[in-house]
Amino acid sequence: MRVLVAPESFGGALSATQAARAIRSGWLGAAPGDDVRSVPLTDAGSGLVDVLHDVLGGELLSATVRGAQGDPAPAAVLVVTGQAGDRTAYVDAAHAVGPALVPAARRDAGRGASSGVGQLLALARATGARRVVVGVGDAATNDAGAGMLAALGAGVEVTGPLAMGGHALAGVTEEDLSGLAALRADWSGIELVAAYALDLPLLGMHGASAGATAHGASPEQAQALERSLGHFAHAAVAALGPGTVRPDLLLSARAASPAARLTALPGAGAGGGLGFGLALLGARLYPGAALVADEVGLTGRLADVDLAVTGGATVEPRSLHDAVVATVADRAMVSGVPTVVVAGEVLVGRRELAAAGITAAYPVEQGHEPGRARPGPAAGGPADAGSRPPADGAAALARRAARVARTWSR
Repeated sequence: MRVLVAPESFGGALSATQAARAIRSGWLGAAPGDDVRSVPLTDAGSGLVDVLHDVLGGELLSATVRGAQGDPAPAAVLVVTGQAGDRTAYVDAAHAVGPALVPAARRDAGRGASSGVGQLLALARATGARRVVVGVGDAATNDAGAGMLAALGAGVEVTGPLAMGGHALAGVTEEDLSGLAALRADWSGIELVAAYALDLPLLGMHGASAGATAHGASPEQAQALERSLGHFAHAAVAALGPGTVRPDLLLSARAASPAARLTALPGAGAGGGLGFGLALLGARLYPGAALVADEVGLTGRLADVDLAVTGGATVEPRSLHDAVVATVADRAMVSGVPTVVVAGEVLVGRRELAAAGITAAYPVEQGHEPGRARPGPAAGGPADAGSRPPADGAAALARRAARVARTWSR
């Protein structure tokens, strides 16, 4: 039997590569005659550079950039050269603005700046790459990419309000963005892609600022950030001038003004609005899981197997929409290949799984029927961790994969 193992990371417990290795090892332990292949995946929220380096190879360029709160952050850009000699540079925004880089006690979404992402973009471009892909996930910043743009030269001065975080954007003027149109023109020869993990708009109840409370903002501060980002969006689009925003971007969101249309783009709110900042630079916004699937040739890999095995930390309702699990299932269905999932937790039922094209889902630890949602914890009580990966995550995942193999291998 030919099996493709294609998981994402299991949160902080296992990277996508470690998870793929554990599932493959467990499967072969139970079904040694099977042809088990593996390809780690990501939704581009984090791990983009690591996953693609593992699958595609390429050259890693190390750098130290400005973190969200100004601390030095170690980072890397991956450069992959194609058969025709064309270069693509991959940037993981989490290397500069990921929440894991800032201790919870020091997080201040309103004062964090995305300048480090701009430094990574400059390094990516300096490699001679004509295509630059930026993975955009959760961020400890909420500045709509203003710091990134400032680091690239969009403002009058790099140390001005654009590089001071979301709260400072309330006072930004068109003059502060005087270099934005020229910067956008300078990047017009680069194919820039923003691969987003979440399809959030920039503004609104489900926008970038709505999640700022998870990174140190009070509800009142989150509302202030919403107003600041709205002001910045209008000033930025005005600074670009009429006709400079791509018509295909404007047509993909229904709103009255160019600024409103651009802020409503799916993915504009990803990374604390970093998606919006990249769109100002001319980037095309694209679902991260689908982009990574394209980069690693997932569809072709699935066409040559009998079963797909994917998974991640949690299978929840969002996992069944544009996430890695859903992307694997969608592409497997095209080739008539069934998909099974192994996850730390399974929080959706069989009906939802079937609607997403998933044949079965198994939690890492036994304790409830596979594919059936676990009941939530009682109000005020401890969360039920019965199906979460234990400390020996790789071993537990391999054991579950072996049990799944005994069910599915033929």
